Amino acid sequence: MAEELEIKLTLGNGGEQAVLDWLAGQGGAEPGRKHLVNRYYDTLDQALNGERAALRVRQADTHYIQTLKTQGHFVDGAHRREEWEWPLPGPDLNLGLLADTPVAERVNLAALAVVFETNFDRRIQMLDSEQASVECALDIGRILAGDRHRPLAEVEFELKSGSSSALLAWAERLAQRVPLFLNLVSKAEQGYWLAGLGTPNAEAVGDDSLTAFLRALSVHWLTGEAGDALTRSLAGIRQDAAEAGLEAEWRWLEGALKQPAREWLFEPGLIRLQLGLLARQVAVG
Repeated sequence: MAEELEIKLTLGNGGEQAVLDWLAGQGGAEPGRKHLVNRYYDTLDQALNGERAALRVRQADTHYIQTLKTQGHFVDGAHRREEWEWPLPGPDLNLGLLADTPVAERVNLAALAVVFETNFDRRIQMLDSEQASVECALDIGRILAGDRHRPLAEVEFELKSGSSSALLAWAERLAQRVPLFLNLVSKAEQGYWLAGLGTPNAEAVGDDSLTAFLRALSVHWLTGEAGDALTRSLAGIRQDAAEAGLEAEWRWLEGALKQPAREWLFEPGLIRLQLGLLARQVAVG
């Protein structure tokens, strides 16, 4: 079992080329490209989803990897998740590999079946500094469930070594050039929603005020139906925003919520508010 520390950002229109142009200016090797086909598994009663876990088999060319991830939580401004990975000889799920994981005792493994797919092109470039080595992955493609599909356009910064503060620093640099927002809704959660198998919780017991805001914002982006939770969570971060020097951004978003999300999600004021609050959270510990 390993831990994955990352920041995930959803791109607005024109984001793909803007990210590639930005990466070209960072030096180093040109991003490598590969096509990934990912099949996600669960039971008919969504036992894995209920455990806030995701199980997939990924195909990259002739290679196959089985992965189990937990939903995780925020640490030092980044998303931390537990992760198990196993190489496979082919596309079939290996149930035996799950025996020593936390889900084995709570999920009927024999009832697992494919519930949706994510298929996308991934470009990867390493971003190295004195503080850390960070992998930047640009994912462009689709999520599919039966005859339904939705576009996928994301950037992930994943810490490979060094200080986790580098993730936030790289996200802030990219946000100055590319329309995007920080998104807590995973590819798996998007797939479940697309398949009609449930909606991510817009509010969760135990969330701190910032996580509650980021969660409600992300679910509102996906469903358009988390406005009440978002309004409540926005009120919960008002003092934090003021202390971080972000009161103008907070007031802008308070007014923007009266409009459809598509009109404000990728405005610079939102990502400044998100990343600025994360930076404050890291600074105050």
